[in-house]
Amino acid sequence: MPKRIPKKVKQDITLEKVKTLFKEASKQKDPKLANRYINIARKAAMKINLRIPRELKRRFCKNCYSYLVPSKNCRVRIHKNKVIYYCLDCKKYMRYMLKH
Repeated sequence: MPKRIPKKVKQDITLEKVKTLFKEASKQKDPKLANRYINIARKAAMKINLRIPRELKRRFCKNCYSYLVPSKNCRVRIHKNKVIYYCLDCKKYMRYMLKH
């Protein structure tokens, strides 16, 4: 019988896969392919119950899951200690608090 791989090892492997997929999405010229990479990364993280790091989590839309590129398909504003991302694909806002 094969031995079980510990959960921590699976999470480390999946985290590297997610980081690689986000890096590939940032290099893509085709937005459909970039969105597909983000979708694969999200599914892999959900399958293993892994939290996507904060700096990567803010790079895709929470509503339509498209990869956000400022001035291409998203608008970024700062207003009263909040960073506001506006997705131009689905017309939804995402608000994040700024650290003091």
